[in-house]
Amino acid sequence: MSARDAFTAIADPTRREILELLRDRGTLMAGEIAANFASASRPGISRHLRVLKECGVVSAERDGQAQIYRLDPRPLARIRDEWLASFAVAQVESLRALRRRVEGPKRRS
Repeated sequence: MSARDAFTAIADPTRREILELLRDRGTLMAGEIAANFASASRPGISRHLRVLKECGVVSAERDGQAQIYRLDPRPLARIRDEWLASFAVAQVESLRALRRRVEGPKRRS
């Protein structure tokens, strides 16, 4: 499971919304997830759930006929901690440059 997999998972707005549902509600059955998407078909939601599972950001377990899905935030945390964190240096330097400009010597006209 790589960070690239998690990028694939969050690339689609419907998948992001599914992740938010699982984040907010814990575990949900596939039908409960699909019920939140009036404009999407159940097979479409099932495909999104399959992608999310293949990317490792959700896990699924069977309970009789139902599939119960749960968020696994670890791949998303890796995006935050590794890839996004790599941009922090640029942000800090940008803020330092702004501070130097704002607090620097005043020019007289």
